[in-house]
Amino acid sequence: MTFCPLRQRSRLCTNKCTGQSTFSWWMCFHTEALLYGFQSIAETIDVNYSDVVPGLIGLIPRISISNVQLADTVMFTIGALSEWLADHPVMINSVLPLVLHALGNPELSVSSVSTLKKICRECKYDLPPYAANIVAVSQDVLMKQIHKTSQCMWLMQALGFLLSALQVEEILKNLHSLISPYIQQLEKLAEEIPNPSNKLAIVHILGLLSNLFTTLDVSHHEDDHEGSELRKLPVPQGPNPVVVVLQQVFQLIQKVLSKWLNDAQVVEAVCAIFEKSVKTLLDDFAPMVPQLCEMLGRMYSTIPQASALDLTRQLVHIFAHEPAHFPPIEALFLLVTSVTLTLFQQGPRDHPDIVDSFMQLLAQALKRKPDLFLCERLDVKAVFQCAVLALKFPEAPTVKASCGFFTELLPRCGEVEPVGKVVQEDGRMLLIAVLEAIGGQASRSLMDCFADILFALNKHCFSLLSMWIKEALQPPGFPSARLSPEQKDTFSQQILRERVNKRRVKEMVKEFTLLCRGLHGTDYTADY
Repeated sequence: MTFCPLRQRSRLCTNKCTGQSTFSWWMCFHTEALLYGFQSIAETIDVNYSDVVPGLIGLIPRISISNVQLADTVMFTIGALSEWLADHPVMINSVLPLVLHALGNPELSVSSVSTLKKICRECKYDLPPYAANIVAVSQDVLMKQIHKTSQCMWLMQALGFLLSALQVEEILKNLHSLISPYIQQLEKLAEEIPNPSNKLAIVHILGLLSNLFTTLDVSHHEDDHEGSELRKLPVPQGPNPVVVVLQQVFQLIQKVLSKWLNDAQVVEAVCAIFEKSVKTLLDDFAPMVPQLCEMLGRMYSTIPQASALDLTRQLVHIFAHEPAHFPPIEALFLLVTSVTLTLFQQGPRDHPDIVDSFMQLLAQALKRKPDLFLCERLDVKAVFQCAVLALKFPEAPTVKASCGFFTELLPRCGEVEPVGKVVQEDGRMLLIAVLEAIGGQASRSLMDCFADILFALNKHCFSLLSMWIKEALQPPGFPSARLSPEQKDTFSQQILRERVNKRRVKEMVKEFTLLCRGLHGTDYTADY
């Protein structure tokens, strides 16, 4: 019932719009309102069984889009119907030419690019007949620099979805056509003396490549709308096309890095290419692991940067558990750990982003491959002490990452001997740092993180914690001068009794930190 009046009015309005030589503002307004209605319907209910949508799709090309605002709305309406188009691929040809034509209009940049991306994502298995045209039009608008940077990145993501549905030979052919101009430009830039203009161009090209590789996944499969079957591509033979391209441009990327290694933005852009490729390709990225580990080691040894640690973390997450890849992963892990520990000795407060990423890397290593902490060359004691120091950083993300490291480390006390040894020797130092934070040195928003450490200590190091906590709370005024001995004793007993319910421990810590700060019972903390 909802669709009938909309159908009648949309046809009437469209006939008026296409039949008048002068497109009046009220016709535009009326048509736009109807299209917004269809957008809302398509985004909130299942329109697959509606008899109205085919009529709308057929009428859309007849709507005059000389008005930019109306053209924008037409594009967004097509995008909203992309899932419907995936189930009715015969209708794609009715709207795709309109979208490709709109790509050449800078005033329709956001709407046309986002709509093409939706169509390529939802309908990619039905787009191979149109692939050559889509790639050609996209390449043309990219070369003409019609769109802003963000839309260029979206467009490359759209092309990644599109190419994923092609045969490997076709993917490589289209990749060569698409990225060759950028590779040639990058080769030229790599020969020139670094300057701000060159930097922008390099970052832009690297960004285009990383966004393309984010969505180009030949092994990907997706559920159909009925949820009963899987639509799959045939298993591709030979190396992954993305890996082929990365291997071809690897030396060029290294050359760019050699001149821009001290620029965090360029390094981050380089790491993004590999990080996004790793996330998309997973095991298919394996052929690149040894040379990438070697490159990351050289990068980080020369100038430590957080982006290199983030990429290392991805490699650890995906490949550290595989025996064939463990040696290069272990070598890289030991190297970046050694360099970062040296950085701590020189003054880590100037590099909170590096400390943050380092703590996340350590936590990932413990989670995926605790054996990395068994190596004799790893100074586990120094790592532990640096993590305790990181708990006192003013930056909340760094503190959270450090807490995350300890919540991964403490459960390994029994299974990883070096970890158990360092906890026994320096665990009291950790507890004091946690109590200081709860006592008022850290933001109240971080109390759940510190509660997690207390819970882990209590669960995995109970005998040690029961001794440490009484000793630590004994000095007057610690962790707060506002606490009485009775309040401290009550808190320690409550914590030691609760070894199962983490939520209850968090409530205890929140209550205790309010007492430490003199805020307990005030209106200021009523909702805390």
